[in-house]
Amino acid sequence: MKKIFNGQKTAKLGTEKKPAVVNVQTEERLKEVALIFEEKGWKYTIGLEPDKPENITDLEMLLNTPKSKMAEKKIGRNEPCPCGSGNKYKKCCGK
Repeated sequence: MKKIFNGQKTAKLGTEKKPAVVNVQTEERLKEVALIFEEKGWKYTIGLEPDKPENITDLEMLLNTPKSKMAEKKIGRNEPCPCGSGNKYKKCCGK
């Protein structure tokens, strides 16, 4: 049986332990991306590679962090049905 959790905490992207890695094609783009990292205070490594396609996925992940979602309240079996029938949920829409 394979263990899924190894007990090690993963480092947050953009920190000393796990800096963001970005590759750009031009010197202007390098300055632009470096400015964004500096403004936010994130740690980064930028590679200037004119012959390879630009890769800024780490930067996009840092800029667009997913928002946490609130779980909807679950309807109990013995509560009135939200459809308005007056019956219990288990006898109406919760079949």
